[in-house]
Amino acid sequence: MRASFVVPTLNEERSIGEVLRSFRRAAEEANRTLFRDDPLVWEMVVVDGASTDRTRAIAEAEGARVIVERRRGYGRAYKTGFRESSGELIATSDGDGTYPVEAIPASVRRLLDERIDFLSGDRMTGVTRRSMTTEHRFGNAVLNLFLRIAYHRYLAPLPGGTLLDSQSGFWVFRRGVLDRVHLTSDGMAFSEELKVETIVRGLRFVEVPIAYGERATPPKLQSGRDGIRNLLFLATKRFAMARESHRGPPLPFARGEGPSVPP
Repeated sequence: MRASFVVPTLNEERSIGEVLRSFRRAAEEANRTLFRDDPLVWEMVVVDGASTDRTRAIAEAEGARVIVERRRGYGRAYKTGFRESSGELIATSDGDGTYPVEAIPASVRRLLDERIDFLSGDRMTGVTRRSMTTEHRFGNAVLNLFLRIAYHRYLAPLPGGTLLDSQSGFWVFRRGVLDRVHLTSDGMAFSEELKVETIVRGLRFVEVPIAYGERATPPKLQSGRDGIRNLLFLATKRFAMARESHRGPPLPFARGEGPSVPP
């Protein structure tokens, strides 16, 4: 079975090499153990947002296929990566070294064994002050609270009736998910949109606690600005979903993205 590891980057020369090496070591070890009877054939796809440092050269040296995406936005990078990847299974991580990429093979094993469609990492259960600032933790709490209120109808079946970490970028999912979800955001809201869409469309979604490390590079997220944009996006998305009963479901990502929201 083919699988794709997709990583968006922007000036991550200090961390991208170790991210890719750690993932490759874990994938090779898992093919000798967890997937011994049916090894996975992984590709590493780095979607680079026009870095000005050595990110692309380092990624290529580590065996990744590098795609330059000059259109700005976190969501835009992932959309490009998903379209350019070929795996039946897709795993993701940021390029800053904060996510436990060594846990991806075990997450894939669980996805397959338990017939899950989408597995998302939960950073918030075990987050520390060293790995996430108080400001960012507060912002995540506000977004999760808004989700609980505005999307309670859809999130009710989940433990606690909400997402524990709507902003996590650690995902493992089946490519078939892209045949069902409607994705419009090109910015940071893409993370929450992908999860909400997966749940709303009736796909099997689970969250699992993951470790979350310290960044090797300065954060690109601006809590105040991006938090407000995410809240506005979630509100707009909720109204759009309410109108689906009259207009019908929108076109899924795999058949065309539909209009994009500015990053």
